[in-house]
Amino acid sequence: MGRTMSEAPLLEIRDLHAGYEGVEVLHSVDLTIDAGSVTAVLGANGAGKSTLMAVAAGIHDPTSGDVAFCGESITGSSAARLARRGLCLVPEGRGVFPNLTVRENLWMMTYCGTRRHDVEDRAYSHFPRLSERRSQHAGSLSGGEQQMLAMARAVVSDPKLLLLDELSMGLAPMVVEELYGLVGELARTGVTVVVVEQFARIALSVATTGVVMSGGRIVHAGAPAEIESALHSAYLGTANSAG
Repeated sequence: MGRTMSEAPLLEIRDLHAGYEGVEVLHSVDLTIDAGSVTAVLGANGAGKSTLMAVAAGIHDPTSGDVAFCGESITGSSAARLARRGLCLVPEGRGVFPNLTVRENLWMMTYCGTRRHDVEDRAYSHFPRLSERRSQHAGSLSGGEQQMLAMARAVVSDPKLLLLDELSMGLAPMVVEELYGLVGELARTGVTVVVVEQFARIALSVATTGVVMSGGRIVHAGAPAEIESALHSAYLGTANSAG
């Protein structure tokens, strides 16, 4: 039986193709994200994971195919418009403003009409450590704290869907474990999460669904236990043992 409108996926990607300067990176990708889920998108460097997220978030235009959010096509929509609708991306590399304080970074999110006080309260309730660093310049934070700040800036906009690209990049395993604990907490508050990760095990620990990409295609999708059993495949190499 088909879905009813009320059961429509939160995000649906259909026959998506995308690339750079004439070189195709994504080849006929189909992906469905249901509301309330946590999806881990896994694969080695160059698999197409970040390009997929960039297209979904309105940062990169597809060559063909369609992206629908809340049942409506958003193909070609700007990242700013999508963020206002509740689709937020935390890009690889964190993207905080190093010369601004923690609270000033958070104040950047008042463009959506939320007061500074409310923005801070919401951020600190999810990430208490940032409250202790509120007057500290973002560039002087640890890598893990910068990642928390990047996540907090997205969370204060009250997103329906949060896309996290390479959450663990450059961070120590203990810090990564803490961040994924925070991802799990966000999911329990009702935020739908898609996390793009090269290292699989920690992402699967909080996921409800796993997706494996290789060569710009989705080659496997299923429950975390099913995905974990396939992690010795060549397309992930040693990534599993590193996660």
